[in-house]
Amino acid sequence: MYRLILTLAVVLLMPSCKTAYQTAPFNETPVPTAPDYADERYWAVLPGQYPKQLEEITGPFEAKTADVFFVYPTLLVDKKNPSWNADVHQKDIRHAVLDQSVKYQASAFAAAGNLYVPFYRQSHYKVYVAPHDQSEEGSRAIAYADVRSAFSYYLTHYNQGRPIILASHSQGSIMMGMLLKEFFDGQPLQEQLVAAYVPGIKIKAGDFRVLRPMTSPTATGGYLAWNTVKRNYYPYSYEWWYKGGVTSNPILWNECPTASAESHLGVLNSDGKIYPQALSIELVDGLVWSSLPKIPKRWLLSLIKSYHFADINLFWKDIEKNAQDRVDAWLKKNTN
Repeated sequence: MYRLILTLAVVLLMPSCKTAYQTAPFNETPVPTAPDYADERYWAVLPGQYPKQLEEITGPFEAKTADVFFVYPTLLVDKKNPSWNADVHQKDIRHAVLDQSVKYQASAFAAAGNLYVPFYRQSHYKVYVAPHDQSEEGSRAIAYADVRSAFSYYLTHYNQGRPIILASHSQGSIMMGMLLKEFFDGQPLQEQLVAAYVPGIKIKAGDFRVLRPMTSPTATGGYLAWNTVKRNYYPYSYEWWYKGGVTSNPILWNECPTASAESHLGVLNSDGKIYPQALSIELVDGLVWSSLPKIPKRWLLSLIKSYHFADINLFWKDIEKNAQDRVDAWLKKNTN
């Protein structure tokens, strides 16, 4: 988890910093070449081709009865990079995806399904910071075009009617929300949806026409969302970014507003080990308040109030089990 801290915790401080980005106007900046998802090189993870970073956590690939389509969060954060969207041909971009998000986030879902993770032209973090946020819509359109293309290719060439888990984090969850609206919300494909795990953004219960948040650990066909912070902390952006958002319980997966450490199945730490019973939580409007996790070098986390970067890591084992439970529930309901 601390590899993520080094990259992502600093990002959380950026809105209050005044250091400049090296950039040019969005319309004058070259757009990176779009991925061709018929070419396996544009997939970070495909079944049977798990990278070593993933296998270090999950072990070798084993075929499953369900699929997982995962979209990673913002990893393009270098202020010296003038791009508005990531060039997926660059080695540093690819390494960041594999070393950080695939290893410590997507891995939580690998036991539940065959994992698919496309490289995509994600937006640079600056699109969320004024005045660069004026170009967020244009940059987001480029990123979503890739995610949409990858998912369409996956449906046509890989899925073969299997049940689907959607999973994501932060910017990836923005992409996933758009994907849910276009492909699943009240559409025939919703029947194949086991669950959508979309932490790290604000989703309101009325954002979809038909899709609803799930409030039991074996419900299927809906979504789960949460944003994690240190206990008793309200982010400066609470009123507009968090308040009113769906807040799932990522330990008990029900409507209970609390969960004790005894119920917590485990944090995935940077040493590759699982630390169970490491934290307790309390749900408030739009937020999951977490106690300071009992893990090695926990003093590092004591310096941080937002646990956004660890929305998945903190509940890694809980997510792993719940995703499998929901697949089992879907299969029981849909298999005669």
